[in-house]
Amino acid sequence: MTITEQELTSLAASHDIISLGAIADGLRRQRHGTNATFVRVAEIAADPSAPIAIAPAAGEARIVGAPPTRAAAADRVAQVAASANGVAVSGFSLADLEELAAREGVTLRALLEQLRAAGLEIVSEAPIDRLRDARRSIEEVNIAGLALARVTIHQPQSTDPMSQLKTVAELQRAVAVIRAFAPLPRRVNPAVPTTGYEDIRRVALARIVADNVPSIQVDWSLYGPKLAQVALTVGADDVDGVSADDDVSQGYRRSPLEEIRRNIHAAGYEPVQRTGRWDVLRAVDELTTQDERSR
Repeated sequence: MTITEQELTSLAASHDIISLGAIADGLRRQRHGTNATFVRVAEIAADPSAPIAIAPAAGEARIVGAPPTRAAAADRVAQVAASANGVAVSGFSLADLEELAAREGVTLRALLEQLRAAGLEIVSEAPIDRLRDARRSIEEVNIAGLALARVTIHQPQSTDPMSQLKTVAELQRAVAVIRAFAPLPRRVNPAVPTTGYEDIRRVALARIVADNVPSIQVDWSLYGPKLAQVALTVGADDVDGVSADDDVSQGYRRSPLEEIRRNIHAAGYEPVQRTGRWDVLRAVDELTTQDERSR
């Protein structure tokens, strides 16, 4: 399905979320069929003195927070990589790495290569509205031999998302290495919070506008199961940030794996667990059935 610029303008102006969601869902199904992927993440603080815990179920070990120095960043990556046992090691905001490189008087590429040598595989996010030079910085990630997990939006410019969404599509045409785009803002002004309608509309428009980006992503830990589930019905196909902790203290049906499985099924899709490298693991329903039999 090809959306013309005139049709896009009409869709952006429309308040018909049902029709907008149906178009986005159709585009999503053309790419991904009935599969909805998700990744279970073990989050680890960037502070080198903080403990490291990577649950066996983790598909990604993600270092979160801004490192104070490049030496501290490299040391932390090395610590996590030594404990990862083959799990993909990701970390850091590309915007924070830009700032760190400038502060320490080194090129971004030199910093990225240092982190890769320490064991980093993936830069966690590239916030398009915080990067000094988005195209160049993302190309430097690629040249340094690292992958980029996702392009994100730090905070919305306004209630109209079209400018930011078009910027992502244009960036992908230039760099062609963006694997996933998470269009919901990571930070929202508490005095002017977004509404559920605005969030769902943004996801649907992201799928339509950024038609050259393979996956539209929603964050499970940041936005919660309910919004993540609805987002899957209006264009999103990947869920980030599912807990890797197999806590069954509230009962097996409340465990993270069963909860994400149930929510994806309820949205009409098949749950597919992936790793931070986008490698697909065994069928989730098969894993769940085996777990149930063992209980």
